[in-house]
Amino acid sequence: MEKIKARLKAEFEALESEERHLKEYKQEMDLLLQEKMAHVEELRLIHADINVMENTIKQSENDLNKLLESTRRLHEEYKPLKEHVDALRMTLGLQRLPDLCEEEEKLSLDYFEKQKAEWQTEPQEPPIPESLAAAAAAAQQLQVARKQDTRQTATFRQQPPPMKVIIFGSQKTD
Repeated sequence: MEKIKARLKAEFEALESEERHLKEYKQEMDLLLQEKMAHVEELRLIHADINVMENTIKQSENDLNKLLESTRRLHEEYKPLKEHVDALRMTLGLQRLPDLCEEEEKLSLDYFEKQKAEWQTEPQEPPIPESLAAAAAAAQQLQVARKQDTRQTATFRQQPPPMKVIIFGSQKTD
């Protein structure tokens, strides 16, 4: 009977120890899931910033196109007027006025075409790996489920925990 009693005590202590470990594992899992959600939120914010930047770039390109067309029209309007002025100057025995490209290299049509070609080549965003997209979707679903769980407090969700590693029943903080 004493042997069984000793075994019973040992088993009970092992049971309590395993219950503590299980509780620690579940807490650690909650912390890791919270950390994962914080990273997913960071990615979401980065993608939102990318979208804003893409819209800003598109608007800037549109503005640049409008300015380029306006400048081109003014250049086309200037050419016949300059030819007329040069012809009048020639009849008066005066020298022609210098061409725009002689005064300023940037005022040639070639320059406008070169500039347009340079700013229209925009870098492409690398695609999101499928595994990351799937993880983000799963994390989003988890976040929705967690918001419905009233047992969590607001303070628990406010700050992401540090990265932790569990080593066979004990915890080690990195």
